[in-house]
Amino acid sequence: MTTLIATSVVRGSQQGESHGGVYLIDLAEQAVKQMLDWNTINIDWAGRGADRGLRGIAFYKEIIFIAASDELFAFNPDFSMRGSWKNTYLKHCHEISVHDGKVFLSSTGYDTILAFDIEKEQFHWALYVEIEGFRFKANRFDPNGDEGPLMLNKMHINSVTANDDGLYLSGLNSGGMLHFNGKRVNMSATLPVGTHNAQPYRDGVLFNDTKANAVRFSSREQDLDRAFRVPKLAKEQLTGTQLDDSKVARPLFGRGLCVIKEGLIAAGSSPSTVALHDLESGETALTVTLSTDVRNAIHGLEVWPFT
Repeated sequence: MTTLIATSVVRGSQQGESHGGVYLIDLAEQAVKQMLDWNTINIDWAGRGADRGLRGIAFYKEIIFIAASDELFAFNPDFSMRGSWKNTYLKHCHEISVHDGKVFLSSTGYDTILAFDIEKEQFHWALYVEIEGFRFKANRFDPNGDEGPLMLNKMHINSVTANDDGLYLSGLNSGGMLHFNGKRVNMSATLPVGTHNAQPYRDGVLFNDTKANAVRFSSREQDLDRAFRVPKLAKEQLTGTQLDDSKVARPLFGRGLCVIKEGLIAAGSSPSTVALHDLESGETALTVTLSTDVRNAIHGLEVWPFT
C-alpha cells in the first residue's frame, strides 16, 4: 500500500471557516493527517466553489506544486513554502500537470491552459481554446500581455495532462477529452457532459463521470468499459447539510482521480472520501472517509512520492 496526497474544497463554507486543506492518506493504516488548513479571508465568496480551497497537485523533483483558484504555490516535502505566483489569466484553476520542466494549469475561467517555466519561475505560454462551428480552434497568446481572451468560461476546462504526445484537456462542456498536438486541437475521446479529471490511460480514457455519480474507464480497442459507483454515506451520517446557504454542496460529487499502479486507481468524492477501484476485477477495494461534512469535497488527488 502507499500514501496519497489530497486537496479539498469546502463548497458553500462561510467567511471565517476553513475552506479546504491538504491531507496525506496512509492507505495501509487508513490514517489521515492534515498538512495544511487553507483558512484565509482574502477570497471571493460568491457562487459555487469559486475561489475556495486548494486544487490540482503536481510534483517536480523535490517540489510540490499546488494550485489555488488564481495562484500557483510551491512547497517543500515538509510543506514549508517555497514561493507563489499569480497571472492575470489564471482564474478558477482546477487540475495541473508537470512535464519537461513546465507546470501546465487549467484556467477554467478563461478556457485556457497556462504554462509555467519552473526554472525561470514565470508564466511564459498560454493556449486559449474555443469552438468554431463543429471545430476547435487553438489560440496561443502571451500570458504576460494584455491581448488574451475574455473570462467567458464556456467550456469550463477543468483538467489537463501533459506528456510527450502533447496536451490532453477537457471540461464540463467540452464534449470530450481534447488533444493539442502543438498545432491543432482535435477530439480525442467523446465524454458525457459534466466530467472531471479526464486523462489518457492505456488505450482509452479515465474520468470522473460526475453528473452520473461514477468514475469510469473506457477502452478504445479492448472493449473494456468499467464504471464504479461513488461511495455513499448513509443520510444520518452526513453533517453540514444545514450550513450551505448557497445550496451547491451535495454528496456523491466525484472529483479527484489518479492511478496508483497498473490497474488500480484512486478516486475522490464528497463528503471527502477516497476510494480505490480495481479495473481488472471491477471491485472497489477500499474507501477512506476524511470528513462527513457534505460541503467538504476532494479536489486534487495524487500518489505521494516522498518517503
